[in-house]
Amino acid sequence: MDTIELKIELSPKSPWNEIIVAELADQGFESFVQTETGILAYVNADVDVEKALEETSLKKNDLFTFSIAQQKIPYQNWNAKWEADFQPVFIEEYATILAPFHAKSKGRGMVVEIQPQMSFGTGHHQTTWMMTKALFELGEMPKNVLDMGTGTGVLAIVAENLGADNILAIDIEDWSVVNAKENAERNNSKNIRCVCGDIDKVGNEKFGLIIANINKNILKSHMESYSQALESGGTLLLSGFFSTDVEELVNYASEFQLSQIKLFGKDEWAAIQLIKK
Repeated sequence: MDTIELKIELSPKSPWNEIIVAELADQGFESFVQTETGILAYVNADVDVEKALEETSLKKNDLFTFSIAQQKIPYQNWNAKWEADFQPVFIEEYATILAPFHAKSKGRGMVVEIQPQMSFGTGHHQTTWMMTKALFELGEMPKNVLDMGTGTGVLAIVAENLGADNILAIDIEDWSVVNAKENAERNNSKNIRCVCGDIDKVGNEKFGLIIANINKNILKSHMESYSQALESGGTLLLSGFFSTDVEELVNYASEFQLSQIKLFGKDEWAAIQLIKK
C-alpha cells in the first residue's frame, strides 16, 4: 500500500516536534523522522489525513507557526529512506540498539539488533530509551514479563537478555507483531511469545514485571488490568507520556494498589516505575 508522507516544519521546533509526534501516533501515523526544522510523518494512504490533523495541536494552538507539505510515496521508498537515516542508539553504557547494516563493533554494553521497519520502538524515541534504562536498573529481572504494545520487540528482547524466561509481547498491529517476531529471532531470543491483540490477550496470567510504553489514555484504560495481572510486589514500568502527565498517572495508579518508586525523565518525556502493594 502507498504511504503518505507529511513534511511538517515548526517554529519553534521544540517541544512541539515531540508533542506532534505523540498526537499523530494516536491518530494512526506509524513512523516519524526528525529533521532540522520539524518532522516527517508517515501513514498508510487510506487514512484521512485532514481529519487526523484536526485532532492535533497543529489545528488547536497559536504558540508556534508551521507549514505542511504532503506527498504520496511507495512504501518501499519510505523504508529505504528510513533505513538510511537510522543511527545506532546508545543507552548510556548499558546497551546499544543498532540495525543489521551497522557494524556490531560500534556497540557497547548489551547489543540489540533491530531491523528498522514501521514499528515503534527503535530506541530513538526518549520513551524507549528510558524504558531500556529502567530495565537495566531494576536490580533483578523477574522471570515472567508482559510487554504491552511491544512494537519492534526491543524491550522484550532486552528483558530476556537480562534474565526473563517467559515473556508475553502484545501489540494491536499485526505488522508490529511480525516485526517483533523477526527481531526476536534475529537476537536469538527463545522465550518471547508475540501475540496480536489488546489487553484481553493477557488472560489469567500473572507477571512479576509489566512493561507498557503506549500513551496516557490507553495506560489509564489498562491500569486496572495491569494491577490484576501483576504479582504482589510486582513492578510496573510505564512510559509514552509527558512529564506534565506524571502526577495524574501516579494518582490514578494509586487507586489500583500501585505506588510510584522511581521516576525517569528525558527532555519533556517521562517514565514511571511503580510497585504493586
